[in-house]
Amino acid sequence: MKRIVVLISGSGTNMQAIVEACQQQRIDGEVVGVISNKANVGGLEKAADAEIPTAVLSHKDYDTREAYDADLQQLIDGFQPDVVVLAGFMRILTAEFTQHYHGRMLNIHPSLLPKYRGINTHQRALDNGDKEHGVSVHFVTEELDGGPVILQARVPVFEGDEASDLQQRVHAQEHRIYPLVVQWLCSGRLKLTEKGAELDGTLLGPQGYAAD
Repeated sequence: MKRIVVLISGSGTNMQAIVEACQQQRIDGEVVGVISNKANVGGLEKAADAEIPTAVLSHKDYDTREAYDADLQQLIDGFQPDVVVLAGFMRILTAEFTQHYHGRMLNIHPSLLPKYRGINTHQRALDNGDKEHGVSVHFVTEELDGGPVILQARVPVFEGDEASDLQQRVHAQEHRIYPLVVQWLCSGRLKLTEKGAELDGTLLGPQGYAAD
């Protein structure tokens, strides 16, 4: 059973999906800790309800990103994780931090990467008149939202949609694909190599597994 630490900043719905998948033995692992950079968020309540240890490390208490990431790394490592999962953790991470967890850290991003790195992805998709939108799970590297894509899910964009409509549609797919990718990593099927993300020894393409 792999030890999983989840980092959050908000409601923790993806964290909850991963916790439930572990409880249902759909993931060969256990969430042993949940860390937030914000206090009093819904995700901490969800974790507490599931009797998972939680911690808060506020970035507002630090003058530099490097100092924050150093203490965050120490906090994470206290849980002795095999896998670190970013689930709505709204922080840009330093290179030293990402290198420390190389091949062990996943992120989920609400766009079809490489489109719309950063924030406000749903509104940007609408503003550009996209006919489809979606979500990507990827390995975390030094490049913001730039690590190798593992799996994507696509959703349609309908006439009259607002950003909240896309967000709801994307969230449903997030909760479906993120636990699956976490299981791939926990089971040893998924690896980050010099060439990119590999699943069952096969190098994945730029848009991940089963891309068109």
